[in-house]
Amino acid sequence: MLTPERKKQMRAIGHHLKPVVLVGDQGMSTGVLEELNRALNDHELIKVKIRAERETRKLLIDSLCEETGAHCIQSTGAMALLFRAAEQPNPRLSNLIRPL
Repeated sequence: MLTPERKKQMRAIGHHLKPVVLVGDQGMSTGVLEELNRALNDHELIKVKIRAERETRKLLIDSLCEETGAHCIQSTGAMALLFRAAEQPNPRLSNLIRPL
């Protein structure tokens, strides 16, 4: 379970991140899910840019989280900050371990 304090720390880290996955007008595809899983495995905390209408954006974020087992830490406009803990985080890649 993520505590409010932990989420606050993740939002602070996520503020400086650039989006690593872009979900376009066609929504979720196999390629998008594979890239999202790869990014979550490598970095644990990632920013995703979603190009869709406001109503569709929330549904896409929920679907992405459900498909990957990630948690949405924050959603602002077209950006979503997603987190999934790695079994063995790589200190060189993890956004939670390495210094910014």
